[in-house]
Amino acid sequence: MLKYLSQTNKKSLRGTALLRLDFNTEDDWRMVAALPTIRFLLKTSERIVILSHRGRPKGYDKTLSLRSDATKLAKLLRKKVEFLPDFDFHEMKGKIDAARRGSIFVLENLRFLSGEEKNDAAFAKKLASLGDFYVNDAFAVSHRANASVVAITKYLPSYAGLEMEKEIKSLSIALKSKQDNLIVVLGGGKAGDKLGLLKYFKNKAEAFLLGGAPANTMLSLQGFNIGRSLADRDKNDLHKLKNILKYKNLCLPTDFVVHGGAILDIGTRAATDFSDKLKKARTIIWNGPMGFIEKKPYERGTLAVARAIANNKKAFSLVGGGETVMFLKKHSLDKKISFISTGGGAMLDFLAGEKLPGIVALENSKK
Repeated sequence: MLKYLSQTNKKSLRGTALLRLDFNTEDDWRMVAALPTIRFLLKTSERIVILSHRGRPKGYDKTLSLRSDATKLAKLLRKKVEFLPDFDFHEMKGKIDAARRGSIFVLENLRFLSGEEKNDAAFAKKLASLGDFYVNDAFAVSHRANASVVAITKYLPSYAGLEMEKEIKSLSIALKSKQDNLIVVLGGGKAGDKLGLLKYFKNKAEAFLLGGAPANTMLSLQGFNIGRSLADRDKNDLHKLKNILKYKNLCLPTDFVVHGGAILDIGTRAATDFSDKLKKARTIIWNGPMGFIEKKPYERGTLAVARAIANNKKAFSLVGGGETVMFLKKHSLDKKISFISTGGGAMLDFLAGEKLPGIVALENSKK
């Protein structure tokens, strides 16, 4: 049974909390999202030890250290945060146990050690030795079977943090939606990553609005010459995606912005068509920009979609994916979205009806 931090007897939350967060973003928005959980634990537990990662290092890489994240967190909390740079578990445990109530520690990037991504039980046991209970507030990595996400729950009583609780409950609204006007907007990178979601909502969605690589891939499968446009190349994914072309609710752009032999944005007609459909929606799921938003001339399609979603006050809107979220923040539209997920791949997997390893681990954790 999944135990939420918010519903747990405070007597069970004494001692040192091991808190899994996700600092793997250029911006601090995921860190900000975790602040309520950190403040909650400051009131209930003795100390907090934060576990996280950045990038995909092969061994130690100074550029991927979490030292700067510890500094950033200290500024957000206006409180001292101690960074622990070395994985000497005996020394770390001594320092943590001797610390005064309210102390916060941040461990170095867990992926500097191979045991993290291998979901190694011995490594997880060492991490668990640093605390008395475990909290996962990193929804964005809960689709990965890593030691600090899955294996660690075998050794400590484990709970879903406040942000994790919001993620599960908000995504479940979209997952179980019985609204007639449900629109799914998919853009960004690989279409293959969205296969599960496309299949799950086949008979639930009023329309799938596609831009970016998903649209380019589908157009290519229809026989169009997409030139140098970003598209899927994996033969296995392409074979599966051919079945998606049969969907009657699949909406591809009718015009495009092309430069240098590549599609870089949806065109004006497509942006208007997508916006009109979104205005009538009652549930909206969006993951991935419509074009190459890194350059202003090619962000117009994405901006049109973003404004249509933000201005639809009758719809429950759910948005996820780092690029999409940062785009909303850049244009001050994020506050008009019903719920912004901290997950990209994790959100897609959850909305495909899949069981996320990190959530399953919490359900089956040590009592």
